[in-house]
This record gives sequence, C-alpha cells and structure tokens, in this order.
Amino acid sequence: MKKTNSLIFCLLISAIAFAQHNYVDPDRYPYGRPNPKAPEQIKDYEAMIGECNCKSSTRKQDGTWNKEIDLIWRFKYILNGMAIQDESLKADGGHSGSIRQFITDSSRWYVHWYSSKTPSTKFPVWEGNKKEDKIILYKEQKAPNGTDGFYRLTFYDMSTTGYKWIGEWVDKTESIVFPTWKINCIRKKE
Repeated sequence: MKKTNSLIFCLLISAIAFAQHNYVDPDRYPYGRPNPKAPEQIKDYEAMIGECNCKSSTRKQDGTWNKEIDLIWRFKYILNGMAIQDESLKADGGHSGSIRQFITDSSRWYVHWYSSKTPSTKFPVWEGNKKEDKIILYKEQKAPNGTDGFYRLTFYDMSTTGYKWIGEWVDKTESIVFPTWKINCIRKKE
C-alpha cells in the first residue's frame, strides 16, 4: 500500500510540475507558447516567434551604410510563456539578445538588451508599445552634438514570412529622424 501511495504521489507531483511549465516544452514547442495567463500583449511579438535569416547594416561615420552582415534572429517565449527572449547571431561574431516583458501596471513593454561585444553590469532598457502594425520602443539618448532625444527601435512589416527592424536617433518631438541601423528578416523554412 505504501508503494502504491508513493507512486501516486510521485506521479501527481510530476504532473503538477509539468503543468507549471507546459508553455516552454522544447520537445513539443521549440519556441515555446504564450501563456494564457500572460497579458494579451504577449502576442504583439507573435510574428517574430521562431527563426529568421536576416541582413543587418549600420551607418558609417560619413553617413553611408556599411556592407550588410548576415545574422540569424531567433525569438521564443520564456518564463513559462510569460515573456519573450530573442537572440541574434551575427556572422561577424557580434551576438546580442534581449528579454522582453510587458508590465501591466505601466501598460508598456520593457526590453533589456545585452551583447557579446559590449558586456555590461547594467543592461540598457527600451520601453514602448505596439501601435497599429508596428512595435515602437524608446530609450533616452543624446545626439553626438548633445541634443536631447531618443534611440527609437521599430519593428514593422511583420508577417508570417518575416519582418523589418530599424534603429533611429530621434529628437524629443520626433521631427528629426536619423536612421543608424536596419535589419531585414525572412523566416526560415521549418
């Protein structure tokens, strides 16, 4: 009888443990799934979930664009479907990633970014929301001449086939816009 009760107890604990983590099962869902208890905004990044082949280009000091670099950009649900993590693996060895959490109290996404080329004890944070068909995030940043403004990140043209991303410095009124980084992504065939 004790063996039967112990077996039932172990099976029950296993079932509970699995149920608590069933949105990040890598065998069944390699990129996770959104948790139904997460804020509805968890689906803002739905078009990006998975893996894309991308082309990345940054602006040179003289204003022209550098040659495109290949990168793989991978998005997945983490924290049992309550947040999103992405990582970009660049052909030049400059890898980066972020953790994306929607905080309901402020009704905003907070994006914590990290990079292999610029390790940091404090991650830079962008914040923002999905507006119509774009996800727009901001971080305060002065221009090289000292003008107050933001570094704005925008995901756009999001679909099942891919998406585009641009990083731009903008002034406080967003009337001055200076693109510095752009990425175009095409979904990998699974």
